[in-house]
Amino acid sequence: MNWDDIRIFLAIGRTGQILAAAKRLGLNHATVARRLTALEKSLGSRLFDRSTSGCVLTEAGSRFFERAERMEAEAVAAEADLGDDTPEISGTVRIGAPDGFGVAYLAPRLGALTRKHPGLTVQLVPVPRSFSLSRREADIAVTIDRPETGRLVASKLVDYALGLYASKTYLEERGTPRTAAELSAHDLIGYVEDLLYSPSLNYGTEITKDWSARFEIASALGQTEAVRAGAGIGLLHDFIARDHPAFLPVLPELKLRRSYWMVTHESSRPLRHVAAVQDFLRDQVARDKLIFG
Repeated sequence: MNWDDIRIFLAIGRTGQILAAAKRLGLNHATVARRLTALEKSLGSRLFDRSTSGCVLTEAGSRFFERAERMEAEAVAAEADLGDDTPEISGTVRIGAPDGFGVAYLAPRLGALTRKHPGLTVQLVPVPRSFSLSRREADIAVTIDRPETGRLVASKLVDYALGLYASKTYLEERGTPRTAAELSAHDLIGYVEDLLYSPSLNYGTEITKDWSARFEIASALGQTEAVRAGAGIGLLHDFIARDHPAFLPVLPELKLRRSYWMVTHESSRPLRHVAAVQDFLRDQVARDKLIFG
């Protein structure tokens, strides 16, 4: 059994397509298909159901995928162990994060990490979506929900608060609501419900059962900018809006609490460059804990 064939098998399993796996590995599409066929022949079992729309793991393929990931983890651990004599932290680490946390908080701070480790490249992907660590879409994911399944390692980064905010212009024109019930008479800003990637983002109904947003934006930062421009009242992250003069609190006694979790795949544990980024994130949010309220 050829390890390179197993690496190709894992890439196909993670991407769901031979072409996508070939692009990820920098190989020719025909080569990837041929190596997969060779692996299936050596194992005497079909690993994927192949179709024009992609590749789906068979029952045998799913069982082998779990074993192949363990083999990969051992290979990674061995490589990390042999590299322990190298003091320099180097390599590329991709961080997937919600856009509010990724852009407003992480982006201004990651320069300190790359200055500390000149050989380290950090890729920040701050978009409103979830990331699949098993498909290697990211090395580290910051999530708002603790994962319950998969070979993942999760630790809480920090708790954070959200509150209602509006612009001075909006409140001067429309008045300030005094109760949650009065919010129904205002222009509310919220998420596009059918694009929510987590039920935890369905904030509004926790404030009032009558929450009905007239302006829906599938991005926390998009909502922030809409509130800044006077489009209405929105539920914003306190660490973004609380101390900014463009935002005025509305019904400040109403707060929502959520948590950020840092998640990695189990096989990433031995990697020194991934661990260095994890340590930086933990230390940074610990120092800034008060701003998350």
